[in-house]
Amino acid sequence: MKTNKVAIIGAGVNGLYLAWKLAQAGNNVVVFEKRNKIGKEACSGLFSQKILEFIPESEKLVENKIKSVLINFPKKRLKVSFKNDFLVIDHSKLDNLTAELAQKSGAKIILNQEHLKKEDLLADFNRVIGCDGANSMVRGWFNSSKQQFFLGIQGFEKKENNLDYVEVWPTDNGFIWKIPKGKQTEWGIMEDPKKAKLLLDNFIEKNNLSLTDIRASLIPKKFFIPKNKLITICGDAAGLIKPWSGGGVIWGLIAADLILKNFPCFLSYQKKAKRFFLPKIIFSKTMVRFVYFFGFNLPWLIPKNNSIKDDFLF
Repeated sequence: MKTNKVAIIGAGVNGLYLAWKLAQAGNNVVVFEKRNKIGKEACSGLFSQKILEFIPESEKLVENKIKSVLINFPKKRLKVSFKNDFLVIDHSKLDNLTAELAQKSGAKIILNQEHLKKEDLLADFNRVIGCDGANSMVRGWFNSSKQQFFLGIQGFEKKENNLDYVEVWPTDNGFIWKIPKGKQTEWGIMEDPKKAKLLLDNFIEKNNLSLTDIRASLIPKKFFIPKNKLITICGDAAGLIKPWSGGGVIWGLIAADLILKNFPCFLSYQKKAKRFFLPKIIFSKTMVRFVYFFGFNLPWLIPKNNSIKDDFLF
């Protein structure tokens, strides 16, 4: 692989993973992060075991193992079993672990870098990769159709919980969740930004919950990767989230591997990522609408027990 100067915008797990692997391959890599520290805080940190394939060292961060999810529709509870356990991992710790791996491989990480210009970056670097989250600055450079968002809100109940299943309560356009995290229990919601807080507040009051450390973040809805030779995007910046859960780490890492396999050809990455993800996104969104319609209106037509392998419905 020819050595390139690569700028990565955003020190989330996708950007740091790319920095790690590109630096390992001998490239000159600089990660620019707008915040003053590394570590995503508003994230549930529920990953399939594929995370161990990408970052084997993350096994030491596992806080709990999840075997299934219970979906609580008003008139029926469904159980979806995972063929392989999902892992509860603190997302901030995962980011910092990946940052250490990137730095040990020679990548440089610069914090407090909020105001970056495309022209300046292209003057100094051969390639630019945007991994700068749902409200991506890099995505905005291409005047793509305006991104649409869910709002994710999470809070914590200081109650030890080592159960091996997650619970969710479907809402109009999303769901409320409960995740056992060992030393505490996480509650949260993914919904339309105009509805999320009110729905969660009503749920908290109805169930007499007392939550602390409440956080929020945007979750992108629309998939997009620019057709550009020098600049590309990955992870949440590209809208790579699972339509049924809002989780994006594994999908983002799969896209990161596509970048690595095709590097430095971003046009090839864009083509292969669209070919890989678009059918899965369309099918997944269709299945979510199907389950929600029948769950709310004709719940007796849905099997009570179901299963899923990991990060894809097919």
